[in-house]
Amino acid sequence: MKLFLFVSALQGAAIFFDEVFFHRRRGLPKWERVGHPIDTLTVVACLLFLYFVERTLTTEIIYYVMAGISCLCVTKDEWVHRKFCSAEEMWLHGVLFMLHPLVLFSAMAVWETAGTTLLAVSAAVFAFFLYEVIYWNFIWKGKTIQHIHTRREFKQEELYEYFGE
Repeated sequence: MKLFLFVSALQGAAIFFDEVFFHRRRGLPKWERVGHPIDTLTVVACLLFLYFVERTLTTEIIYYVMAGISCLCVTKDEWVHRKFCSAEEMWLHGVLFMLHPLVLFSAMAVWETAGTTLLAVSAAVFAFFLYEVIYWNFIWKGKTIQHIHTRREFKQEELYEYFGE
């Protein structure tokens, strides 16, 4: 239980740092404003699965698949992040990629003993999901995204050339 809480808190702190110090500085293009909440939902799905489903050999296999998909999902944007993120942000993403499976597999270790804790962490992650959707898609009014290598700011419309709408 302590490991699950520790790595969950560590991942939360790293995500908070990424959000406050990197995302807000450079802005998020639409592909990130949509993709990041999807990543977050894969975590919520995994944790809620553990909370609601009884542990059997079959459900363990299903969870391994779900956790594997979640781990792959969070890396989906990294090939394009290199154009928009600083080396420091890329390093932090690497840390997050290491923490992600630790959170999911330490959660599995407490599957049968930490129901309330799994539900509480799920609620916290879901709250972050709501923040991502609401802030970045309805509150944030930024119209430019900074390109890290050229320090040129791209208008949202220009980014459609790279990523579509």
